[in-house]
Amino acid sequence: MLEAFLVSTALVALAEIGDKTQLLSLILAARFRRPWPIVAGIAVATLVNHLLAGALGGWLAQMVGPTILRWGLGLSFLVMAAWLLIPDRCEEDEVRFIRGGIFVATAVAFFLAEMGDKTQVATVGLAAHYHAIAAIVVGTTLGMLLANVPVVFFGEKLAARLPVKAVHALAAAVFAGMGGATLLGVGADYF
Repeated sequence: MLEAFLVSTALVALAEIGDKTQLLSLILAARFRRPWPIVAGIAVATLVNHLLAGALGGWLAQMVGPTILRWGLGLSFLVMAAWLLIPDRCEEDEVRFIRGGIFVATAVAFFLAEMGDKTQVATVGLAAHYHAIAAIVVGTTLGMLLANVPVVFFGEKLAARLPVKAVHALAAAVFAGMGGATLLGVGADYF
């Protein structure tokens, strides 16, 4: 359980560097200039989104046999590795703000931005792999906050200093390593 939490926290924190949701954090911070409701919106949206993704991963793990699960997870981790190498973009005019205040606008925008995003897909795979939905959801949510909260508070100064390509390459290497290890049967006792 601790391994599932630590792996999911680290992978999502790395994968989020330069991701569209990190760019969304920057846009929200610049527009609203009130960090705490933005952070609360990010936390709630991520928790709900990743809880749904974790439940899907747990369900998938129960529905398919161990061999199919191992191959599906191994290949999905390799796809995640490749996907991490494709840069994300988030233009300010793409962000639609709704009425209801900063918290609601942030929560809705983040929830929608996470639908089908790398970290949501990773949450499904990690939950299926580790069979520890609570640890995965808490870990991926914490990873999301570790990557996005500094951007909300420190904005462009921090974002400009991060070596986004290097961080994405590291995260891609970790996902590729997990994919290769899974395909080779390492950790087969999880299935």
